Amino acid sequence: MNISEENASPVENEESGEEWYERLSLKVDKGQEPLRIDKFLIARIGEAGSRNKIQHAIERGMVQVNSKNIKSNYKIKPGDQIIYFSETTPEEFVIVAEKMDLPIIYEDDDIIVVNKTAGMVVHPGNGNYSGTLLNGIAWHLKQQQPGVNEETLPRFGMVHRIDKNTSGLLLLAKTDKASRDLANQFFEHTVIRRYHALVWGDFEEEEGTITGHVGRHQRFRKIMDVFPDGDYGKEATTHYTVLERFRYVTLVECRLETGRTHQIRVHMQHIGHPLFNDETYGGDKIVKGTIFSKYKQFVDNCFTICPRQALHAKTLGFIHPRTRKEMFFESDLPADMAGVIEKWRGYVKTLNVER
Repeated sequence: MNISEENASPVENEESGEEWYERLSLKVDKGQEPLRIDKFLIARIGEAGSRNKIQHAIERGMVQVNSKNIKSNYKIKPGDQIIYFSETTPEEFVIVAEKMDLPIIYEDDDIIVVNKTAGMVVHPGNGNYSGTLLNGIAWHLKQQQPGVNEETLPRFGMVHRIDKNTSGLLLLAKTDKASRDLANQFFEHTVIRRYHALVWGDFEEEEGTITGHVGRHQRFRKIMDVFPDGDYGKEATTHYTVLERFRYVTLVECRLETGRTHQIRVHMQHIGHPLFNDETYGGDKIVKGTIFSKYKQFVDNCFTICPRQALHAKTLGFIHPRTRKEMFFESDLPADMAGVIEKWRGYVKTLNVER
């Protein structure tokens, strides 16, 4: 089954005004036999979900199949997309400490900086209750501070997130004091965050700024959208600078003032430049280029080299919560992004030669 990462943003139930959170999102396997939805979910959730609880959730519309409400006797079919909502926030899920290799690049008594690999889920939830970065961080901290828990250090010091399929730098706190200080720096927009992104299309200008509130898409609730300034969504600002042009795609640096869910991805899509191979926001197909089959094969090869959205959290700067010194970290592009960029460099050279 294909299971997606929990999204921390709530979905509002329009009838009751309650906020629901995605607890489970999955696509039914091709070989799945017909089975009642309530029995299927009991098998998936285990002890956390009784049959009565699940049936009650179905009655309230908190279980959807293919974006539609269903009844308890609905029988699942191969290919069905199931979403199970909960009134429990992602932060309320118990984080179980797990020993694992962590990509830590800096650590002292107050902070941890990790260089996350693409594909690694940051926080437990929505089917990913183990194996996440925070599970590993919890184990790591407990070796140093046996009494640490989510009451003494909420979410084990996580002060911001990056998407599952985005690589790069992530900052965590090791004490409650450091957590509060760093959270305030993010709130005040003083943290330096620069991302490198490969996006579709060319730009007329060398740099620009994207504004517009970012909020949950009003029809497709699993993705985000950009809205005019107003009551819906939250204010979001992304500055970008062109780093290198490859005719049909462009390497840009994005600098965040705010940190909304999917901000760079949805902002770039909004101005007609979706991230390369971003399946959620339309970048996993040819957006710019020729109609020749040779070009299509080239793009498919690039998708194989970088099988995720081409986005990397490259730079992170902040004030140390205790020493008050400026801290600055940079992360090299991972092999998949570096490889696909080099592929485009070679492609542009061949076009120039043919001219």
